[in-house]
Amino acid sequence: MKNRTRVALVSVAAGLVLVACGSSSGGGSAATSAGAATVGKGDCAKDKLVLKKKGVLTVATGEPVFSPWMDGDTNDPTTGKGFESALVYELATTMGFTKADVTWVRTDFDKAVAPGTKDYDFNIQQYSITEDRKKVVSFSDGYYDVQQALVAAADSKAASAKSLADLKDAKLGAAIGTTSLDYIDNVIKPTTKAAVFDDNAAAKAAFDAKQVDGIVFDLPTAYFITAVEIPDSKIVGILPSGGTVEQLGMMFEQNSKLVPCVNAALAALKTSNKLADLQKQWLAQGGAIPTLTK
Repeated sequence: MKNRTRVALVSVAAGLVLVACGSSSGGGSAATSAGAATVGKGDCAKDKLVLKKKGVLTVATGEPVFSPWMDGDTNDPTTGKGFESALVYELATTMGFTKADVTWVRTDFDKAVAPGTKDYDFNIQQYSITEDRKKVVSFSDGYYDVQQALVAAADSKAASAKSLADLKDAKLGAAIGTTSLDYIDNVIKPTTKAAVFDDNAAAKAAFDAKQVDGIVFDLPTAYFITAVEIPDSKIVGILPSGGTVEQLGMMFEQNSKLVPCVNAALAALKTSNKLADLQKQWLAQGGAIPTLTK
């Protein structure tokens, strides 16, 4: 994803789930690998959590926000609409917070991935967990496995692509600082340098002006883009994985002591199938999408 890049069950009661802190998928930071954390108990009890403001969970996200990750219609992360907004409130509840205990702040996507102290507890805006980023920040375990997809106009020369080789001569684009852009540069490697956009709105403008043949997004964003923002476009296909499963994770300042507790809450949501339900509700769309060959 961003990489930057949509049913509810019974909530898990805080304090009842014991989980390992290490990431089974390898996505978590070093801070998650030692010991175990119990949701709502010990160091993860609400009054013991190491927070920027006592009793308040301060969460950062982008400006603006985009559907289906958050409520793009209102640009408001507090509505609980969209996968990431809904996930934050489920995590907060599992950790013992009320909705009123959650405060949102806004950050630039790229500038947030930098060493140093943060003014929030964690940042959620489709950050892909990468080794380079883990050198300066810490991540939670993965909360979503990402697939990249190509969006193009029906009359574009990229629209008939069946393989990555068919895209070699296409003019492609993606948002700055995203793994979508990395995919173009490092996997597709087109003969024409990729167009780089500040955000999805700029990508849409370039698409409308026919400055690009296709744009790479994560799959949920591609569904939304083709259904709502660029209805004359289509998803050409899912792009084949480079071998490692790309995951989204919540981003913390490096070695944050909050990471194990957030991972414990996330594991509880996985165990209860609540995380899967949120993914189905906000990110899953109908229709078979082909996968391009390598």
